[in-house]
Amino acid sequence: MEPLGPLLGLLVGAGNPAAEPASAAPCPRAEARLPVVVAGPILQPAAASPRAGLADGGDYRHRLSTTALGWPRLDHWCVWVQPPAAAEPAARWDRIWWEAMERALASWALLVPLQRVDDPEAAQIRIERRRPPLRQEGAGRTRASHGRATLTLERVQRQGSWRLEPSVTVLVGADQRPTALQATASHELGHALGLWGHSDDGHDVMAPTPGPQPTLAPTARDRQTLQWLYRQPTPFGKPQGPTPQETTRPVRGASSRASRNTPSWTMTTLGPEGRSAAAETSKPITAHPAPQRAESSR
Repeated sequence: MEPLGPLLGLLVGAGNPAAEPASAAPCPRAEARLPVVVAGPILQPAAASPRAGLADGGDYRHRLSTTALGWPRLDHWCVWVQPPAAAEPAARWDRIWWEAMERALASWALLVPLQRVDDPEAAQIRIERRRPPLRQEGAGRTRASHGRATLTLERVQRQGSWRLEPSVTVLVGADQRPTALQATASHELGHALGLWGHSDDGHDVMAPTPGPQPTLAPTARDRQTLQWLYRQPTPFGKPQGPTPQETTRPVRGASSRASRNTPSWTMTTLGPEGRSAAAETSKPITAHPAPQRAESSR
């Protein structure tokens, strides 16, 4: 397990008492994973958020999406980055990619506790060195992108304890200039950390398309949006109730786009006070062998 340089352990804003230094939150390996699928799209528009005191457009919280279970964020993230090749000449180009990922991670580590790990099974964020597959956009059209973040929701057992976690795979293609690599990685990492939406200001790192001059690190608006997000309550990352076998029961006629003709179950996910997340959201939660995914590309 490797700390992300001297930046590790800094907290998200003074207004987030739940955040802890990374040293207090180890990254144990996952012992079991159970995909969690919600009815409808995994990401949904959030309810209107009050913007008092932000008449100057100080953030873009109103453009973020959430899940039926709550905001997909953690107070502490474990990050795995695909290591560079050991042999030349591939090692040289891989190191350029690796260094760009390091710079992007360092810029977000100023805001969120991050800890890099050597084992991908210990991570909630996994960064891979490959270009995203072409995306089908209808009418036979496809879209290419340099980066993509894919979100799944999982119930994960670590050190005998079950927790609800967002699991994010970040793909960043290596066929870019170093500054473009860093800008792409910074943008996709913003999604991974919970900013599932795009800024309406082209100068922000979370703008949907890069400007003529790549934005390499979070701007003031990016930071304010993230700080607002991390002050919101969430069930993700909190210890859960009994094992899935003890909290599942069959549901008649349950269906989902992700079911693919496989059996489905209702999973009652218990919150920190023992309340049912399914009851609180009034939406059925189903677990399937095939995980449900949400993607954002740039």
